Amino acid sequence: MDITLNLMSVDEKSLLVRLMELYNYEFSAFSNDDINEYGYYGYDYIDNYWNEKGRFPYLIRVDGKIAGFALICPHCDYREEADARCFGEFFVMLKYRRMGVGKYAAAKLFDLHRGPWEVCYWKNNVPAGLFWKKVVEEYTKGHYSIRGTESSHNCGFTFEN
Repeated sequence: MDITLNLMSVDEKSLLVRLMELYNYEFSAFSNDDINEYGYYGYDYIDNYWNEKGRFPYLIRVDGKIAGFALICPHCDYREEADARCFGEFFVMLKYRRMGVGKYAAAKLFDLHRGPWEVCYWKNNVPAGLFWKKVVEEYTKGHYSIRGTESSHNCGFTFEN
């Protein structure tokens, strides 16, 4: 299995918009969001990935086929360093889950963007919490901090690489 990550060009923005709809549809189970009158969820920050410093949109492919995306941004909840990174969104299509695609993509992106990291998820998104705990634990060999409290809506992990 050949997993690749490519920084998306602005010419691929329409592809990201369509993939974001798949992501938002699935995520609506946790966010309780509704589609708008045009049948879209929408995503307010798409353009920022080509217009704002510190944002990086990546396309994930498996054997040349589109398998998901990862959006890296500098707007963290628990890190204040100027060079801190987090995933604005991270999505692997159902067909490619439980095959190591997400784990590989996350580790590769951690390596490409070294420094202070934060990985967060919504507390009610239990599958994401289990996935990220395993990925961060393995990647950092246990050298990470847990963030969020019992009453926090958003929780996760911070580490440096």
